[in-house]
Amino acid sequence: MKILNVNHTIDAVSGGGTAERTVQMSQQLILSGIDCSILTMKTAGSSARKLQQGNIIALPSLSKRFPFPRCARGRIKQIVAEHDIIHLMGHWTILNAMAYLAAASLNKPYVFCPAGALPLFGRSVWLKKSYNWLIGGKIAKNAAQCIAITEAEIDQFLDYGVARDCIQVIPNAVNAADFVVFNEAAFRSKYGLANRQIILFFGRLNLIKGPDLLLSAFFQLMEKFPDYDLVFAGPDDGMLSQLKASVTQQQADSRVHFLGYLGGEDKSSAFHAAKLLAIPSRQEAMSIVVLEAGICGTPSLFTDQCGLNALAEACCGWVAPATVEGLKKGLESALSDDVKSIGIKARDYVEINFSWTAVLEKYRRLYENLMN
Repeated sequence: MKILNVNHTIDAVSGGGTAERTVQMSQQLILSGIDCSILTMKTAGSSARKLQQGNIIALPSLSKRFPFPRCARGRIKQIVAEHDIIHLMGHWTILNAMAYLAAASLNKPYVFCPAGALPLFGRSVWLKKSYNWLIGGKIAKNAAQCIAITEAEIDQFLDYGVARDCIQVIPNAVNAADFVVFNEAAFRSKYGLANRQIILFFGRLNLIKGPDLLLSAFFQLMEKFPDYDLVFAGPDDGMLSQLKASVTQQQADSRVHFLGYLGGEDKSSAFHAAKLLAIPSRQEAMSIVVLEAGICGTPSLFTDQCGLNALAEACCGWVAPATVEGLKKGLESALSDDVKSIGIKARDYVEINFSWTAVLEKYRRLYENLMN
């Protein structure tokens, strides 16, 4: 059984949770004995990724803003032909479309996991509508199986005309071994965070992630919680200057910190150092950083647009509306609660429900059924 995971980017800095899911899942499949490769694209400045005993096929791209593989269509068809099952990650990409066309022409079964990307949101809505009309809708409806990351994502597939029995929920997962090594003291010293309590935002600084909502909510609570600082960890995706301007206007430079992209031990240390992780997303399908923070014993506040209500129902986090007022009330509730004990519950809940051991078995059964 040879699996080809297709994602237009697996860049560690700009790729976000979908890129991380692709790399982690591929690596775990390989370690379990399944032959797995990744088909992706490389652009100027993108970070190199590696798979232990696995193959990453990175096609050159013509553009970073609109990634288009600079190669003959025959090359993608050849790559698809060498694999038994194709797994399309994300949506709105030319690479997905070309891999889909190759799979269809070769009668290869493919699995489709958009990871929350199906709704029309953000920039270039007219382009997205055109993409769906031309090919995106066909990718969803013709898949051998569609993968929803949360139960809430099922309705998004149904809106595309996908049959309910062709949709399976397989959540994100986390590798606990990635967060064993950390040095909180060195991390705080490196980024000038002193010994204060940390509310952590971890992700790209763009509109859909809602950092502006969180910042406005924090401004309203600075006096009530004077021991807490707000820390933004993640690359700029169009909002950094706006956020910094708001901080300066509120004279909150000593309470709000922008660290940029964090990886490796710094990433692990950030999760261990934080008192609370905040996910203020306007739209998201199960943020993988909630699991990463949870495995470190750090609970999360997240919006009702993230498909994570089950964690709140299990008393492992807090859910709030995706508004400034909603996040303000959510922060007040979380910071007034017993954060430490809820963090312990979150760690246990993530270990049981979202380890790669549990999640990978669902993929294995899915692939075996498709092969049969």
